[in-house]
Amino acid sequence: MEAAIGANTKDLDEEKSAIAAATQAKSQAEGDLSMTTKDLAASSNALETTKSDCLTVAADHEASIAARTEELKVIATAKKILAESTGAAASRSYSLLQIKMKSSTDLNVVAAIQKLAKEQKSVKLAQLASKIGTVFSYGGPDEQIFKEVKAMIEKDILALEKAAEADAGEKAYCDEELSKTEAKKVELDDDMGKLKAKIDKAASQSAQAKAEVAVAQESLAATAKEQAEMDTIRREQNADYKKAKADLEAGIAGVEKALLVLRDYYGGASAAMLQQNDWSMIQQPAKPVSHSKSSGSGGGIIGILEICESDFSKGLAGVESAESDAQESYDKQTQENKIQKTTKEQDVKYKTQEFKSLDVEITELASDGQTVGTEHAAVLEYYAQIKDRCVAKPSTFEERKARRQAEIEGLKDSLTALEEQTAFAQVRKRRGLKVAKLGF
Repeated sequence: MEAAIGANTKDLDEEKSAIAAATQAKSQAEGDLSMTTKDLAASSNALETTKSDCLTVAADHEASIAARTEELKVIATAKKILAESTGAAASRSYSLLQIKMKSSTDLNVVAAIQKLAKEQKSVKLAQLASKIGTVFSYGGPDEQIFKEVKAMIEKDILALEKAAEADAGEKAYCDEELSKTEAKKVELDDDMGKLKAKIDKAASQSAQAKAEVAVAQESLAATAKEQAEMDTIRREQNADYKKAKADLEAGIAGVEKALLVLRDYYGGASAAMLQQNDWSMIQQPAKPVSHSKSSGSGGGIIGILEICESDFSKGLAGVESAESDAQESYDKQTQENKIQKTTKEQDVKYKTQEFKSLDVEITELASDGQTVGTEHAAVLEYYAQIKDRCVAKPSTFEERKARRQAEIEGLKDSLTALEEQTAFAQVRKRRGLKVAKLGF
């Protein structure tokens, strides 16, 4: 019992330590879950904001395309009207249909932008080249034309730089979100794996404890059946003993009384001879003339009764010895059964508590697993959306960056050429004024 109590106390301490560790792990998991839920909510809000911005940009783009289409239609209509209404003045040197390219530099600027548009497959640059060509053809004074064209090129360069900056910001956002989401996915995968391992371990321990309880209960039932059979046999043996003892004691008492009567009757030498148990001295007496006490016959009867008394006494001693041995064996086995019963009942008690505690732990772990699974599904859904937004694109960020850089550099080169042409025109203009003043 002391060994069982010591083992049970040790098991209890271990269970308390396990409960404390599980409670601490549960608290940490709940804290992590709270933080993850907040992060997921923030990410969901950011995703909704980004979607809204994308929809707004798409709507603005569609509106811009519609406005450009309308503008082209208006220009085409105006061109048609001009062509129809100025046919008679086509031969004049100041015709509106005459191409008004000021120099080869103008043509080079337009050609360079058109070439850049073809190389980069940019509709926007092609539109810019067309607009610049229109300004060169139908614009006003050279200074005004150069100023307008320069503003157009600078506007497109600024737009490209802003687009590049926005794309870089989008790239940084995508890299950060993909990294965070992938890290969270790995973390949740690890959490789900750990929870599954804990559930499997607890389920295995619970099944083992239940099996041990079943075996102990079967052993208790067998012990109870064995004890019941022993009790029945012991009662029957004790009843037989009491009956045999009563019969033997009654026989001994009867023989003792008979011996007392015979000894009193015969008495004397005959009694002395009988006490010496010398049967060889007994002889057949002669037929008496008249009745008298027969000492020889009386001695024989007394001797037989004494033998009967001895046998009865031995039988009584044997019955009592057998009863004592049977009772001792019964008591010993009964005590062993009690100890075994107490030990197994304690095993059943603690093992039952163990598997019930494990079943509760399994339920809690399963609930945690459902929570983590829900969070994992949400993270996977968000991960798919982020990949669709950031990965599933016709070109990579590096390709878009290189293309925009090439467009910006090309426009800057065109702007430099235009500025050089503007400076050259101004020099020529100053020289013309100087010649006019000198009278040449």
